Amino acid sequence: MSKDAYIHKVLPGEPGGPLVFAFHGTGGDENQLLGFARELAPGATIVSPRGDVSEMGAARFFRRTGEGVYDMEDLARATGKMAEFVKTHVAAVEPSQVLALGYSNGANILASVLFAEPDLFDAVALMHPLIPFAPDVKGSLCGRHVLITAGRRDPICPPDLTSRLDACLRQAGADISLEWHDGGHEVRPNEIEAVKSLFAGVTKGAAA
Repeated sequence: MSKDAYIHKVLPGEPGGPLVFAFHGTGGDENQLLGFARELAPGATIVSPRGDVSEMGAARFFRRTGEGVYDMEDLARATGKMAEFVKTHVAAVEPSQVLALGYSNGANILASVLFAEPDLFDAVALMHPLIPFAPDVKGSLCGRHVLITAGRRDPICPPDLTSRLDACLRQAGADISLEWHDGGHEVRPNEIEAVKSLFAGVTKGAAA
C-alpha cells in the first residue's frame, strides 16, 4: 500500500517524535483538522488524509445509506485501506508514539481501524463517534489510551451508543476517558483540552 493511497497533507515534526493522524468529518478535507492537530501536539509529524468517498460532493471515509446506517461492506474496505495507509506512514517516520484523532465520520473510521488493529495506535481521541453496531475488537486494547468526547444532546450520536462504545472498549482492556458536554455535535473547549491532555500525557509518559 502506498503512502499516497489517500490524498493527504503532511506537516513534518521533530525527527523521532510522535506521529499524529487526523481524520476529518463529513464534508471536511485534509485541511479541516491539520492546524488543530498541530496545536494539540506541537512537535509531532501530522498526517491528515481526505476521505475517498463522495456523498453528494461531501468527502467521507466510507459509504452509508442513511444517517447512522452504514454500508458495512464499504466500511470493511475502508478500514483495511486506512490501516495499511497508517502502517506505511509509521514505517516511513519511525515515530516515538502513534497518536490519532478523528471527528464524526473521521472518528468512526478511526474507531473501526482501532477495532481491527488494536496495536496500531498508542492513543486515540474519538470526537463524537457513532458506532451503531457492536464492536468486534480483534485482540486486546491493554495499554492503549482512548478518549471519547460527546454531547449529551447530540442529534447525530445518541448518548446511549456513546456509552455502549465506552463499555465495549473498557471490556477490551483500553484505558478509557469519556468527556461529555451538554450540547450537540459541535466541538467545545473542554473536549479540546481533554485531547490535549491525552496526547501530552502519553508523550510525556513515553519520554520519562
